[in-house]
Amino acid sequence: MNAPPEAVSPAGWVSGSSQHPSGLSSFRMFASYPGTKTYFSHLDIGPGSAHLSSHGKKIVLAIAEGAKDISQLTVTLAPLQTLHAYQLRIDPTNFKLLSYCLLVTLACYMGEGFTPEAHAAIDKFLSAFSAVLAEKYR
Repeated sequence: MNAPPEAVSPAGWVSGSSQHPSGLSSFRMFASYPGTKTYFSHLDIGPGSAHLSSHGKKIVLAIAEGAKDISQLTVTLAPLQTLHAYQLRIDPTNFKLLSYCLLVTLACYMGEGFTPEAHAAIDKFLSAFSAVLAEKYR
């Protein structure tokens, strides 16, 4: 599997704005799949929330770190696998749901730049990312 093209590199998905893909994708997930809010009941997860922006940045930074060397994705994500599976006990389905929401958010954000090639590359990478995070649940 090849890394996403430079134009769609995850490193460019982070900004200080909650209206950036890193914050919007989490909001989209909570709005579209209300059951995912269970793990965030202690946070403000409304539109424009600083908590959403902060958590979105963490997610995108993890994605960017994984994209640096896709062949080492399992090694890179090992600490997050353990955290989410054993400490936070996040439903592994949520990783795939977030991937869907991030893909849709990026399509809106990138507009014409979201070509079929970019779509395929991002989807393939996010699918691998979600699968690796869910490995500890098996």
